Parts: sequence; structure tokens; C-alpha cells
Amino acid sequence: MDLDTVRTFVAAADAGQFREAAAELGVTQQAVSKRIAALERDLGVRLFTRTPRGAELTIDGQAFLPHARELLRVAGRAVESVRTGRRPLRVDVINSRGAASGLMRGFHRAHPEIDLDVVMLFDIDTAVGAIRSGAIDASFRAVATPGRPLAEDVESVRVLDEPLQLLTGPAHALAGARSVTLAQLAGHRIWMPGIVPGTEWAVYYDDLVAEYGLTIEATGPNLGSDALLDTIADTPALATFMGEHTSLVWPADHGLRRIPVTDPTPVYPHSLLWHRDNPHPALATLRAHLAATVADHDAAGTWAPDWVVPR
Repeated sequence: MDLDTVRTFVAAADAGQFREAAAELGVTQQAVSKRIAALERDLGVRLFTRTPRGAELTIDGQAFLPHARELLRVAGRAVESVRTGRRPLRVDVINSRGAASGLMRGFHRAHPEIDLDVVMLFDIDTAVGAIRSGAIDASFRAVATPGRPLAEDVESVRVLDEPLQLLTGPAHALAGARSVTLAQLAGHRIWMPGIVPGTEWAVYYDDLVAEYGLTIEATGPNLGSDALLDTIADTPALATFMGEHTSLVWPADHGLRRIPVTDPTPVYPHSLLWHRDNPHPALATLRAHLAATVADHDAAGTWAPDWVVPR
């Protein structure tokens, strides 16, 4: 059913005259007559009868009118749901407890008037595909890697260098340290079951291992943060890396320690990715917010892989 004919029917019903409906719609009276005739053919009923005063609804026309109004309302809502600036800004973060989620919480506090739809996609390839298709407006990622440049229509800007900390249980050999150097970590088992080969974070940790001779184990299933924390608390031989901005809560009797890593401090580089032709006005607001609130990158005494996109 053509919505223009439905819109014309409603205008004519409200005006009571085809001439007034034509003036309201900005078309000729002949066009109104043709549209009404086409709608009557589609429905198989008469919708109007001509009278000396204009056009009156038939019984069938009266029955159809409320449904015609609802059709136009539904169509209007459908258009508004995808109109740029009217729909929520869709942003991808890796997980709900990480630094990117914290950045989005800060953005929401600063701009509560902007509707947000936060999603969690798996890896950078999935995220870039969603950006290019329009399924999301932006994504927080470590932009990787050698031999895999971003598509030309995808822009990126580095927004946060997140220091890594060592997380240990109370019986770990380094649990009492106020800080540890990367050199001190050589020979210690760092357990990270969330590392998935081929992802940008796997490439990051591969480079960290190659640079400093660390032992990172990704064995066993990733059963979530609670299982990771339980294992680290109960296993003196294991530690793990945790982002400084990662928000985690654990039972007090776990006795876990978050220990700064120094000389240098490894930082995980978060970048914001978006399609260069994306017109959503809230995307520009997000970018401006991040530029104004996030600290400088490449600070002295930090380490990030060579492939990290510069600021």
C-alpha cells in the first residue's frame, strides 16, 4: 500500500474537500482524485461520496480512517528511528568492566541528553566491519597490526594509554612489592586465559613477550573475571596483568594485590574508530569529549608496540 495515497486520503478526510487537501499537500486537485481512486481500487471499496459541500466519508471510509492514521504514525516512527541524530549513538566496547566502558560512563555523565546504545563486539575485524556497514558508529580498539592496515574509509584517533598492573594473590612472591619492573617479571608465570590468537590484544602481548622475555600463559578456558580472580587468589605461582582502569570487585578474603609495573610501564593503547563519512552529530561530541578529558599519550617511561597508531 502506497503511503502517499494513504496520506492523501487522511488529508482529504480531514479537509472534507479534495481541493483543500490538494492545497495542503502541495499537489493538484487532479492528483488527489487519482490517488484516492488508486487507493479505492487497492481496497476494493468506495471511501468517499461527492456532495454539494465537498467529499464525505462512506461507512468503509470511516472504518479505514483510524487505521490510515496509525499507518502514518508507524511510518513516521520508523523514519525517526534511523534518522541521523534521532537514533542512539551506537558504540562498541570490548567488555563492560574495561577502560572503554569507563570512558563511555564519563561521556554519559557529561552529556546525559545523548541517547547511547553500547554494544560489545569480539575483535577488531568484527568492529571495523560493523563500522563500515553502519551497524555501529564507533569502536574502542587497539589499532593493530603490522600488515593489516585499517580500511581507507575508517578513521582512528588514540584516546587512552592504559597502564598495566600486576595482579597477584597474597602468597605470590611479588605480593609485598610496592612496584615491580618488567625485568623482575621474567621467570614468573603470568596467566591470561582471555588471550585469543589473532586478536589485537594477542598481538600486543606477543610483542610484550618478545621485547621483555616474559612468560604469558593463555592455557585453559576463559570462564570470566570471577574465575580468574579466584584462581589468582588461590595459586601462589600465578599472576596476571590487569588494566589500571579495569573495574573489578573481589571478596576481601582473596587478599589480591594490584601492583604498578615500571621501567618501563607497559600501556595498552585504546583508540576510537569511526567511519569518516558518519554524520551522526553525537559522534563529533564524543570525539571532542575524549580529546578534552583524556591525558596525553607516549608519556616518558612507558612502552607500547611500534605498530600503535600515533596520537
